Amino acid sequence: MKVIDLVYFNAGGGHRAAALALQDIIRRQRRPWQVRLINLTEVLDRHGLFQRYTGIAPEDLYNKRLARGWTLGLAQELKLLQGMIRLAHPTLVRLLQVHWAATEPDLVVSLVPNFNRALCQSVAQALPGVPFVTVMTDLADHPPHFWIEPQQRQYLVCGTARAVEQARAMGCDVEHVLLTSGMILRPDFYCAAPVDRDAGRRALGLDPQRLTGVVMFGGQGSMQMRTIARALDDVQLVLLCGHNHALARALRNRRSAAPHAVVEFTSEVGRYLRLGDFFIGKPGPGALSEALHCGLPVITLRNAWTMPQERYNTDWVLEQGVGVVLRSVRHLRAAVDHVADRLPALRERVAALDNRAVFELPEILDDVLRSAQVPSTAAWKHTVAAP
Repeated sequence: MKVIDLVYFNAGGGHRAAALALQDIIRRQRRPWQVRLINLTEVLDRHGLFQRYTGIAPEDLYNKRLARGWTLGLAQELKLLQGMIRLAHPTLVRLLQVHWAATEPDLVVSLVPNFNRALCQSVAQALPGVPFVTVMTDLADHPPHFWIEPQQRQYLVCGTARAVEQARAMGCDVEHVLLTSGMILRPDFYCAAPVDRDAGRRALGLDPQRLTGVVMFGGQGSMQMRTIARALDDVQLVLLCGHNHALARALRNRRSAAPHAVVEFTSEVGRYLRLGDFFIGKPGPGALSEALHCGLPVITLRNAWTMPQERYNTDWVLEQGVGVVLRSVRHLRAAVDHVADRLPALRERVAALDNRAVFELPEILDDVLRSAQVPSTAAWKHTVAAP
């Protein structure tokens, strides 16, 4: 039985969600593989020294900032982080080498940015012949040294044509750049039972016939949702707060002209999305992909507080014609009116998207495993053809 390691960390939640979704579909398809989830933070800091000396896990520090909306300046901090990673590169490679040599996977799949140079080199040095795959969980790269590293022994899986173009421009081997139809979503999004929208809305205290928006800012929520709720006081909303209990309390304590249903962390995000007519949230690749898969046109924001790796996502929304991008919440009411007026046309554009990435990834990984056992000239049915 082949052993596949999926590397993730908990910063933001999307990387772990993608790893869990991939593990789930492999299990459902009864692939003859053992899948292990590898928390990169635990491998690199197995004694928990960061938390011991600071009192907080590094991912929790990042997630608390997301919850409070403290994202201004992250572009500069990312450069600092990447500089520290480059300085620590020899140490990172040594730590990872020890891990791979002790655990001996047959395939290593990275679902994280920033560390792929160290991950790829450590696998090559500890386990010659074992393939390494980076699966981008963003719609595009934020170069340099974020997702794409032009390494000979790396396979790169991209969810958009833009990411493929970036990989080619950076000199990646075109035969190792692979394209899927979107971002990884949980298999449950594809096999959910039909939703009775009227009954679902009534259960939340909503008017079944009223235009309804679903507001979501990832698993950590964001205090910006309070501003959105005030700006759309007369619009019916479902407010998905994730783990942000303080936000949920604040939203429940305010009165609004239209019904506002407040939902804390739930594993049924897809069901709540399907109760809405449109989506409002930050331009995270996971949230956008989930909303669009559930048939919702999107309203999102791009400004100084937008995280650098998510800025292209707003361009993608406009390129696909599936929503509206705003610079400020001040324009939110007009955007809702615009979406309401164009709802049938927007729904048609949304329906044209067909994201099957979670089903495509196991096929790609199977091809990678097979290619590791045959000459490198083997045909790749998922390879992106050179222009």
